Amino acid sequence: MRTFDYLAPDSVDTAVERLGADPDAKLLAGGTNLVDLMKLGVCSPETLIDIGALPLDQIELIESGDLEIGANVRNSDLAAHPVVRTLYPVLSQALLAGASGQLRNMATTGGNLFQRTRCPYFMDTAKACNKREPGSGCSAVGGVNRDMAILGASTQCVATHPSDMAVALAVLDPKLEILGPAGRRFVPFDSLYRLPGDHPELDTTLERDDVVVSLAIPALRAARTSTYRKVRDRASFAFALVSVAAVLEVRDGMVSAARIALGGVAHKPWRARAAEQQLIGRAATRPEFAAAVDLELEAAQALSDNQFKIPLVRSLVTQTLVQLAEGQVAQR
Repeated sequence: MRTFDYLAPDSVDTAVERLGADPDAKLLAGGTNLVDLMKLGVCSPETLIDIGALPLDQIELIESGDLEIGANVRNSDLAAHPVVRTLYPVLSQALLAGASGQLRNMATTGGNLFQRTRCPYFMDTAKACNKREPGSGCSAVGGVNRDMAILGASTQCVATHPSDMAVALAVLDPKLEILGPAGRRFVPFDSLYRLPGDHPELDTTLERDDVVVSLAIPALRAARTSTYRKVRDRASFAFALVSVAAVLEVRDGMVSAARIALGGVAHKPWRARAAEQQLIGRAATRPEFAAAVDLELEAAQALSDNQFKIPLVRSLVTQTLVQLAEGQVAQR
């Protein structure tokens, strides 16, 4: 690991200022992703700006009814919070499905959102990777691509976003409070992440000297009936082959609200808007759920080793929606 300078600013404003002054500086909070990248030589910042001790650890319902979550809230604390477990079970379940207990105790809300979209070739500096070195090529396209994307990929990059938490947040539509050189602004979660296109080195739409202060999840009654399911190679710590975050509301046997996001299938959490629109006003039945998922998957493009993800998505999402619908019937 290359030597680096270490700074611990006393405010977010100072962190923004130092980021702007040093183009080779990186933010550090829990460090569960960044430190790994530094050890492997994938990332070698000259300066680490540690914001982990800043007082950004609130979890509270504010006057508007939104749930405000500070950027430094630890994943384990967020998963266990009674308001999250009651009002947004999909988020609690996703957090518990991600990483190990030790990592959840270190990882922060803000850091989780900004971990790098990556694949094994990105982590291996001996292999070509457009995300790590733009223009060098994508080893995964013609290599081992079992875990790679089936939606929204490009010839430049087929890596998948690793966060479970981000997939759950994709169906909850929070807004991020950002502090940057131009001041404070709010960014909708839906516009945070990028597809790879011709610039896979860019994971998000934010500038490098922006700092996330908090996020606010809107009051969403339907989110009480939500869940997160994850298929992985082993039950212990592993990234998703495919995952789904789903919110479903059924009235008189008809779907009145549906929100679906997929993980393990794209460069970013994939909001399944075609499937959602197809479901509204339809009967809450297995055939309707399957038809909606098939509509979403019309855009899927498999690689040589990951064709299995298409039927896996179909099965996982359909069964998840069936269980949510049956749970609501059972409660009546």
